[in-house]
Amino acid sequence: MATTPRRPVNPMDAAEALFKPTKKPAAPAVEKRAVPEAKELVSIKLDSAVIEYFQDDGPGWQDRINDALRAVMLENPKD
Repeated sequence: MATTPRRPVNPMDAAEALFKPTKKPAAPAVEKRAVPEAKELVSIKLDSAVIEYFQDDGPGWQDRINDALRAVMLENPKD
């Protein structure tokens, strides 16, 4: 009577068994409601000249970038 070994004999099979992804149950989707006009922390890459332009006027440069982007957004509404 032939039975399969409990542990892999082949080293490659043993390595693949160790790193085989385990299936985790999916977490239930939770919808977070954003507070109107809340600011969100993001990472964005901007040209050095753009950052320097807004930083030249001192503190509040991130708010000025936000205001400039908002102005563009309001001038070009999406349907």
